[in-house]
Amino acid sequence: MKTVQEPDIQKIRNDFPILSQKVYGKPLIYFDNAATTQKPQCVIDKISEMYSTTNANVHRGVHYLSQAATDEHEAARQTVREYLNATSSDEIVFTRGTTESINLVATSFCRTLCREGDEILITAMEHHSNIVPWQLQCEHYGLKLEVAPISAGGELIPEELEKKITPRTRLIAVTHISNVLGTVNPVSRIIEAAHRHDIPVLIDAAQSIQHRPVDVRAIDCDFLAFSSHKAYGPTGVGVLYGKEKWLDALPPYQGGGEMIASVSFRKTTYNRLPYKFEAGTPDYVGTAALATALRYITTLGLENIDRYERELYRYATGKLLTLPGLRILGNAADKSSVISFQAGNIHPYDMGTLLDRMGIAVRTGHHCAEPLMRELGVEGTVRVSLAIYNTREEVDQLINGIQQIFGMFR
Repeated sequence: MKTVQEPDIQKIRNDFPILSQKVYGKPLIYFDNAATTQKPQCVIDKISEMYSTTNANVHRGVHYLSQAATDEHEAARQTVREYLNATSSDEIVFTRGTTESINLVATSFCRTLCREGDEILITAMEHHSNIVPWQLQCEHYGLKLEVAPISAGGELIPEELEKKITPRTRLIAVTHISNVLGTVNPVSRIIEAAHRHDIPVLIDAAQSIQHRPVDVRAIDCDFLAFSSHKAYGPTGVGVLYGKEKWLDALPPYQGGGEMIASVSFRKTTYNRLPYKFEAGTPDYVGTAALATALRYITTLGLENIDRYERELYRYATGKLLTLPGLRILGNAADKSSVISFQAGNIHPYDMGTLLDRMGIAVRTGHHCAEPLMRELGVEGTVRVSLAIYNTREEVDQLINGIQQIFGMFR
């Protein structure tokens, strides 16, 4: 497979129409990919094609359009299965995103498999989407939320996490890659330790599946969640992978059409996997477009994407560290393409606003990780997050922009 080199990036950039526009008269430089990625033309075309040629409700229709839409929807499920290397497409549940996927597991798992006094274990670097759903269940069922600490450098300490495991631990939920620090967590080690105690593990893969290969069978996770819109696909679509034995054990998350086998006023029986968890009309247009996005990633090659983004991350980090007064938060040995920093005494919001006027889009604030910010002793950061279509030239423009802003504040 050919390695993605700098000359190929322009060809890739041409696949993304939004990158050709200007912002405030400046060429758009988009460094907010951890929040959402831009969409290639093939994904945009797929959405248009579905609404133009294949728009009909899935599964319950006998007419041609319904059959065609159903085929697209179920083919998308198979594409996700192959992308994650899941054993069966029955283990792929379509949701609205990572947030709903985690809420689904938290609600159904705690309702059935937890008792008062049981514990859920997470880490100090989790996104709110992997904190609040568990807090809601803890409040409802009298459970305890335990938090594994991180080091001063922003790394999870596996030994400390393992010490947090007790006979009352029922599930461990951990992010694969921190959306603030870029830290890549040793999920295989965590899963292995958990399984020695027969504890299932949920992986928040919102920041990983678009950057590097994720094989659910190889890491042996029990649940995994990700969002389409962070992986070059449309918004409002997500995936929950779950081992069949666990999905079988959990009750439905929502009730309505599609998730039923039979309904009477006395009793309802539920549909088989994965439809038991997919109440109502699914976003079949979105799932087809998600499949298109995953095929686009596969065509580029995740190994190539990972290699290129690592090189760009190292280049950007090196350049940022040359700026006096700039501090990068998190220096884990294994990091993904996320860089959070503080620039002297300049408020992150001011830095982000001024960079925006230069056509440079970054994210500022607490990044839906307020507990982590408190752990780091800061209120917020400026976050630069990279994708396959970003370039060294764009990084250079970012550095020039930050230097200009430093000059303004001096």
